[in-house]
Amino acid sequence: MKRLQLSQGGGGEEMDSLIRDLFYRHFSNDILLLSEDAAVLEINGKIAFTTDSYTVTPLFFNGGDIGKIAVAGTLNDLAMMGARPLYLSCAFIIEEGLSYEVLERIVLSMKDELSHSGAKIVCGDTKVVPKGSVDQLFINTSGIGEIVLEGLSAHNIQEDDIIIVSRDIGTHGATILASREGIDLESALCSDCATLWPAVEALIGENIGIRAMRDATRGGVAAVLNEWAVASDVCIEIEEQTVEVCDEVRGICELLGMEPFEFANEGTFILAIHPSDAKRAIEILHRFNMCANASIIGKVTRHKAKRVILKSPWGSSRYLERPKGELLPRIC
Repeated sequence: MKRLQLSQGGGGEEMDSLIRDLFYRHFSNDILLLSEDAAVLEINGKIAFTTDSYTVTPLFFNGGDIGKIAVAGTLNDLAMMGARPLYLSCAFIIEEGLSYEVLERIVLSMKDELSHSGAKIVCGDTKVVPKGSVDQLFINTSGIGEIVLEGLSAHNIQEDDIIIVSRDIGTHGATILASREGIDLESALCSDCATLWPAVEALIGENIGIRAMRDATRGGVAAVLNEWAVASDVCIEIEEQTVEVCDEVRGICELLGMEPFEFANEGTFILAIHPSDAKRAIEILHRFNMCANASIIGKVTRHKAKRVILKSPWGSSRYLERPKGELLPRIC
């Protein structure tokens, strides 16, 4: 089994071979293969630009891996701003001794995820660091996208807007937690990790009145809704029974005393929609497997400004607070 050596991050012949034999071979495109110090890009109009770093343990889990998250996560951040993903940068920080086969498996996963959006990796960086300096592999990705729908913002949400969630919540956080802690669920619990641009593009293409979108990653649905309530100075009222939570996620929450609204997601997004377009938005989302159980979960009011209210099926209600502290091990 081949393992990565420090020399493969040193800037010499060994590093050149790693880049050409692995990264260029799988991420091949005309811009990347020019091998310049910076990629020269062609973009029309306004752009969105984002960056994120990924430190997932374990590297592989049911439904994805660190490479899939690194691509999907950055593409999704662009999509949430109404931007068509175009270009990504990718930097690998690799622990000495990581097997070449593991790294190639991750690269192939990234290549596959890129195919769902048409985006390209056009520049990057590789570092191999001494054993113990990182936990196997860290990946940083930055993304540039062309804005095709302007005006999306957490500050634009208005009274009577409808809140939609694209699927059941919490599966990524629960999958990582179960894998890391050795919780045997005897089930098909799987991360929701996915590129959301195809669904977003369909909504934009049919002129749905979208006020805001946000993928519910760290902090989950609770974090997104609280950020929106504060940013737009509104109250968001959620009907708890309309929020889909699968049995496996619910079971882990009950076992460990956790809140599914705070579990991380990697392929679930929240939308604030003009009320006249909410039903049509659901119909469009249902065309996509990853959004098959998209649902309306609440609405925007003026009842309690800057607060999120969770209403139970039994007529009681409570504030859904923003997560505090380190509630879960790192999941992205």
